[in-house]
Amino acid sequence: MKTLTMGSLFDGIGGFPLAAIHNGIVPVWASEIEAFPIEVTRLRFPDMVHVGDITKLDGAKLPPVDIICGGSPCQDLSVAGNRAGLSGARSGLFMEQVRLVKEMRNAERLRNRTALDIRPRFMVWENVPGAFSSGTPKGEDFRIVLEEIVRIKVGGVSVPRPDTGRWESAGRIILGTDFSLAWRCIDAQYWGVPQRRKRIFLVADFAGRSAGQILFDQESLPGYPAPSP
Repeated sequence: MKTLTMGSLFDGIGGFPLAAIHNGIVPVWASEIEAFPIEVTRLRFPDMVHVGDITKLDGAKLPPVDIICGGSPCQDLSVAGNRAGLSGARSGLFMEQVRLVKEMRNAERLRNRTALDIRPRFMVWENVPGAFSSGTPKGEDFRIVLEEIVRIKVGGVSVPRPDTGRWESAGRIILGTDFSLAWRCIDAQYWGVPQRRKRIFLVADFAGRSAGQILFDQESLPGYPAPSP
């Protein structure tokens, strides 16, 4: 069975790489600009390459990986912040993650790779629940997040707002047999952490329908933790 590889954006102290190695995934490179977190991850993941500032990276020149993860800065989306949303200088860095994924996938096509072989196959995005209500009208920022990720696969597709006007804490998008996206709001207290800490986790599969299985299939998770309500 093929060993999956991963690149981590907005890496911090290596949360995604830590999860990766516990699940047999190899963290290949990471992007971070703060000195202390970089020193921490150099110690913990000595084989992981630091590639620097995301705004200066070219996805076509990065080592291709199967998964690109990123928790773009949340300050502009948080209910405790200034609510500038995706137009804010920090949370707007989400668009850099989208850009890198597009650049890497386009470069893979130029290498004559097709279908399941195009990397990254998966994209993971993590952020605060405030993203569900950020933007004008409320929730517009999350609609944009979904739309931009879907357009990595199919350009020009529009993602509508929900009829209720509000985003549910979990959902999915499926396009045919070769694209799926799912999101889920998870509270850390149900996953072995002694605190309440809710975060949105979103998975996109650019070559199949596995996104929902990854997020919602409890038996696929080690330890069988209690489900989040």
